[in-house]
Amino acid sequence: MLTSELVKLAAGTLSGVMVGFSLGLVGGGGSVLAVPLLVYFVDVPEPHTAIGTSAVAVAANAVFSLAHHARSATIKWRCAAVFALFGIAGAYAGSTFGKLVTGEKLLALFGLLMVVIGALMFSSRSGEGYPHVRLSRENFPRLAAVGATTGALSGFFGIGGGFLIVPGLMLAANLPILNAIGSSLVSVTAFGVTTARNYAFSNLVDWALAGAILCGGGVGGIIGAATARRLAAQRGALAVAFAGIVVVVGLYVVWRAVGALI
Repeated sequence: MLTSELVKLAAGTLSGVMVGFSLGLVGGGGSVLAVPLLVYFVDVPEPHTAIGTSAVAVAANAVFSLAHHARSATIKWRCAAVFALFGIAGAYAGSTFGKLVTGEKLLALFGLLMVVIGALMFSSRSGEGYPHVRLSRENFPRLAAVGATTGALSGFFGIGGGFLIVPGLMLAANLPILNAIGSSLVSVTAFGVTTARNYAFSNLVDWALAGAILCGGGVGGIIGAATARRLAAQRGALAVAFAGIVVVVGLYVVWRAVGALI
């Protein structure tokens, strides 16, 4: 039993490295990787427990990556704050409803959504945006509306939602890809905390496993953030990498979830 528990925690730590790297590199995808890893690699039997546990770890890992991006001055704090605040209410409502839906159905729907958004990202992969954008009367309504919608989707699917938040910030405030990635981590943290609290209230969090993912995620986040800064110097390369990760992981999630439902 002790050996089995150590193997599970070791697998969780390795999963955390991959989750942290994804968060540091693209500002999202962490929980989308964490949930399949917990279900199929760590062998957590209940998908909702995997979702709740990943929400705790992803929120904490996002804080590490957020600190690195803050030091690099890539975060548009006012735009990010408006987006996150309106998204918190949506995340709470979405996570409450998500607990009523079976885990495999959530994964299948989520994978399909990932594929669609990843494909859309390829169509605007330059990611130039407007580097000097500021919070204004013009973009406030868009940030609030997209933030609330993204928060609801993030909470419903039990994910940090960075892969939704990054294009959402680019759409709502015309942020460049690197600024959108850095700013997205504010919402990834906020949505993750909101969702984790909701799942923890229903005893759907494995705290020891969340700690293991967190330990691995700290290392992965440092590597991912450094890689993001290097890729940002190449025109469009970061956006292409982001879209590719979203599509590939989305297809995998759909394949596994549909197979379980059949």
